[in-house]
Amino acid sequence: MKKWSVLFAQLMRKRGLDEGFLSPRYEDLEDPFLLPDMEKAVKRILLAGKKDEKVVVYGDYDVDGVTSSVVMKEALEFAGVKDVEILLPDRFMDGYGMNEGVVDEIVKSGAGLVVTVDCGSGSGKVISVLKKKGVDCIVTDHHEVLEAPKGAVAVVNPKLGEVGLDLSGVGVAFKVAQAVNMRVNGGACNGQEKWLLDLVAIGTVCDAMALTGENRILAKFGMRVLQKTRRKGLVELMKLVGVQKIDTHAIGFQIGPRLNASGRMQTATKSLRLLLAEGGAGAFALAKELDELNKERRAAQSKAISEIEGAGIADDSVLVVKGNCHEGVVGIIAGRLTERYKKPSFVFAEVEGGLLKGSGRSFGEFALADYITHCQKMLVAGGGHNFACGVTIANSNYEAFKKDANEYYRGLKLKNQERFLAVQEDLVVKGLEDLTEEFCEEMSLLEPYGEGNPEPVFRLKDVLVLSVGRMGTDGKHLRLNVRDGGGRTMKLVAFYAPDKWFEVEGGNRMDILVSLEINDWNGVRSVEGRILSVEKGEDI
Repeated sequence: MKKWSVLFAQLMRKRGLDEGFLSPRYEDLEDPFLLPDMEKAVKRILLAGKKDEKVVVYGDYDVDGVTSSVVMKEALEFAGVKDVEILLPDRFMDGYGMNEGVVDEIVKSGAGLVVTVDCGSGSGKVISVLKKKGVDCIVTDHHEVLEAPKGAVAVVNPKLGEVGLDLSGVGVAFKVAQAVNMRVNGGACNGQEKWLLDLVAIGTVCDAMALTGENRILAKFGMRVLQKTRRKGLVELMKLVGVQKIDTHAIGFQIGPRLNASGRMQTATKSLRLLLAEGGAGAFALAKELDELNKERRAAQSKAISEIEGAGIADDSVLVVKGNCHEGVVGIIAGRLTERYKKPSFVFAEVEGGLLKGSGRSFGEFALADYITHCQKMLVAGGGHNFACGVTIANSNYEAFKKDANEYYRGLKLKNQERFLAVQEDLVVKGLEDLTEEFCEEMSLLEPYGEGNPEPVFRLKDVLVLSVGRMGTDGKHLRLNVRDGGGRTMKLVAFYAPDKWFEVEGGNRMDILVSLEINDWNGVRSVEGRILSVEKGEDI
């Protein structure tokens, strides 16, 4: 067993981790046939290959849906299916999931089989109509299921099984690819499916899945594949936005938002075309277009948040607001409000037909999936996870929805929910001597960071602030230079720091919660702290 530094050994003990967590093995992935209906799904897919059937993959317009669609397309190709068409819904025209408008399109295409990805669990009516018209349907999904669609050949959804896998939509699609590969190759994968893991990592991270267990293996190996991806579009996109090191930050804040911008602002087919692009020039043009759409998305988001806050935020348990905003950014705005005000949030935008289309975000013990079940009669449409959902209501029901959401929340009698959003320290550090480059290298073995495996946080105990400075053209970034009792110093930074942090003055002694990173500037490497929380001492 490798000898770790004292601080890293303490960190491992605090988190209850072992050597196996640091070095996950691809071979430890669960058998895909443990998922419900997987045997039925693979049998029907292989039949489609033998019969030379056309197969339609029906996906979703977010990152998880688009990556799932491409993974499933390649899984079908493993099975010998030569004619695969991907259909993605339009967020604005179609909404989430399958709708009856696609039935004629699918039938006219001549497809004999539809495979859904990242959706379909709530599409029983459409699936039954397709069945009557001679089109089979396999559902692969990961959303909560009120009632499994009865007309489907197979419903591969871990929420229906007992295997305990909490996979993303693309994770489920990958398990199908694994299963198909195993059947085609006499019971064992030939390794070809590993090239799909770049997309699996992107979808898993961007859908905020817990990066433990199966997802940790998928994300860890997926990031290695992403570093050397064969997909020309991803290569051009990463080059354009300056991605160098592949980690969850690069996926979550650089790659993911640009792939998502397409479906948020226009149509997800542009992201799909990028992932399928074969030529460098076309791939670069698509990457550039997605980058521009992401800038539009950021501008629309900032404008809407300013208008919503300008109108006043009610002192409610659950924030329910509507604004003159682009419906493609309501989910991001809900997330920002939840983060800023420490409350569950629903944000609605007016759409045609006297409807409001909205998105909800939550945390802690308030499960949105349970609330959606509770308020079904008030919804035109709705679905999602415990912490993120989409809902559509009649404009006339807006006040009733707001009242009901708050009454339901109060009825749960939840206690101290803000604790779930508070920064949680891993270790208290009284001196800076152990926060070295070598220690940061050891910590890199804990990556990928994300839900269920957050980046380590350290409390710098009673450090002396030597200087305070503002950074950036707008002066919204904070820089502190601090010193411990032994005379060692460190630079700490915070981007878009809260106003109250700028009240700190030189000479103050403070507790500061930070994550660590290595800053490499002009060949000079140093360990810096990223400020997560500032606690003022008694002398301030």
